[in-house]
Amino acid sequence: MLSVLLITLGDPSRLTGGYLFHRRMADRAAANGARLRFVSFPERPFLLSPLDGPRVFRRALASRPDAIVLDSICTAQAAPYLRLRCPRVPLVAMLHQPPGGIDFGPLRTRVQAVLDQDAYRHARLLLAASEDLRDQLLQAGVPAARLRVVPPGRDVSSEVGPPPGDLRRGRRAALLCVGNWMARKGILPLLEAFAHVPADLATLHLVGDTAVEPRYAARVHARLARADLAGRVVVHGAISLAEVAAFYLAADAFVLPSMKEPFGTVYGEAMAYGLPVLGWRAGNLPHLATDGVEGFVVEPGDLPGLARAMATIAADEPLRRRMGEAARRRALARPTWDDTAALFFGAIREAIREGRTEK
Repeated sequence: MLSVLLITLGDPSRLTGGYLFHRRMADRAAANGARLRFVSFPERPFLLSPLDGPRVFRRALASRPDAIVLDSICTAQAAPYLRLRCPRVPLVAMLHQPPGGIDFGPLRTRVQAVLDQDAYRHARLLLAASEDLRDQLLQAGVPAARLRVVPPGRDVSSEVGPPPGDLRRGRRAALLCVGNWMARKGILPLLEAFAHVPADLATLHLVGDTAVEPRYAARVHARLARADLAGRVVVHGAISLAEVAAFYLAADAFVLPSMKEPFGTVYGEAMAYGLPVLGWRAGNLPHLATDGVEGFVVEPGDLPGLARAMATIAADEPLRRRMGEAARRRALARPTWDDTAALFFGAIREAIREGRTEK
């Protein structure tokens, strides 16, 4: 039985982003002849977090794992410890974001990027969650031999929740957005663009945590309160994975104008359910969908273009059907979570073999 210890930040049971990725790996570990456990850096001010490095790594090494996986969300915190005392256990880095992260100001991004890159030098392999991340790392000078792409699975949940009812609400189409209310997810630009879609064409449904960035959420609520969106947008908040799957089944198209999406798991999920996808030509979306084929990929910031894309997809049911079928075909060529787990644990075993060869 392969014993793997994953080091992350904060509560590993969160069902968002990289946390959800790792929980799914843990759930599939036994099927891959492995056991995956977690140790976390406590969440506290960024400059204080590295002080926890010795204690975190003592806990990680106490169980004598065969390998340690370092989550990219805490590589900056781990970097000072690794520079002083890198463990002999093979180290693998799992990247869900580029060096420096994606949610911080310029100063922290620069500092964190230096620390992240320093930590990655101690890893035998870097596992990138998307082709876009891999390309960024190659451009930063990381040798291709040290990189593996281990993307999220396209399947949402083994269970589907109860049908959410008629999402169109008397209009011609139901547009679905699944994303937490964060500035980089583009909820406000989405609302601005949707306000210019003819009112009789579509109903927009927002699924996701509304409390992640309270100040941003206040701006979203203020925009929703204006008359041009009255009765046209439905806020559902955070829901279970099974319920998300039910929304994919009931919707007509998926839209998320995110500026920074290292992978964009929700795009792949929506495509697997046969939904055309709409968003900016940014992050990993251009690797997942082709403009005019599986949906519309609009130039970043082009609000009129995004509004036209939503109006077109809402008004033209045959087009939606063609694009949805193309999206499903392309998505089904991507891995399931079972496939992803095989890639993940296979890469860890590869790192262990390389370590034995070097000895």
